[in-house]
Amino acid sequence: MTDSFPEFFDTRDLRVFIDDNFEWVVANWGEQLEIAFLPLLHFLVAIENLFIWLPWYFVIVVVVGCAFMTTRNWSIAVGGGALTFLIGALGLWEPAMKTMALMLTSTLLAVTGGIPLGIAMTRSDRFQAFMLPLLDIMQTMPIFVYLIPFVMLFGPGKIPALLATIVFAVPPIIRLTNLGIRHVDSEVVEAYISLGATKRELLFNVQFPLALPSIMAGVNQTTMMALSMVVIASMIGAPGLGYQVLQGIQRLEMSRGLLAGLGIVFIAVIFDRVAQAYGRRMQQHLHLES
Repeated sequence: MTDSFPEFFDTRDLRVFIDDNFEWVVANWGEQLEIAFLPLLHFLVAIENLFIWLPWYFVIVVVVGCAFMTTRNWSIAVGGGALTFLIGALGLWEPAMKTMALMLTSTLLAVTGGIPLGIAMTRSDRFQAFMLPLLDIMQTMPIFVYLIPFVMLFGPGKIPALLATIVFAVPPIIRLTNLGIRHVDSEVVEAYISLGATKRELLFNVQFPLALPSIMAGVNQTTMMALSMVVIASMIGAPGLGYQVLQGIQRLEMSRGLLAGLGIVFIAVIFDRVAQAYGRRMQQHLHLES
């Protein structure tokens, strides 16, 4: 019989300390934080209501048009329109629109906050050294752990689902923004600096455009991770296809879960193909095709 691992200290005191302090935060700051995040809830609800209000054929036309404008590829554009039509044909239109609203809102907010953080990491090696372990934790922490503090603060609903999705999805855009800018050819950077360019001009005229393929790959990964979170987020009140999957599990309805899962796959394929095609176009445009 092997000896058990020795107990060097009692973790119960640590758990009690963490729980007591977080409960104090919830009791004293929960209402203020809920009020502070109300604009995010209104923004999400507005996008959700807009998607549901728009006629289905108009949404399909928009998907086809945006896909073609982004990729300049009719096969991808028509394929995206066909998959969008299939989502409606499977009876999943409204849940799919709610899922797309949550995914697009969380992706937009993650990209809006992640790109500046990635740029800040390129400016400071010390800040990068601080951020990299934090990003590792954010990417490896089990998804369910994100839900605990947000549910304690806001209760079940759309706000904790949105915030948990953002935290889970933001690391790729931060990492790839930092990586893309740092890997810009140093000779190009030095040549532009020698012409008297400021840091702002260097960033927006050279580094950011040349790093755009890497940044777009980060946007693609962030979108996919946000979409992968919708099923988990349904457990705390997020509507959409994830809730349909959850109902299939609870009611042991294979058909409900399968159809909702296909809807999630169709949305993922649309966004993935468009983002990859756009990234290839940017590489060709910038003569970075390997």
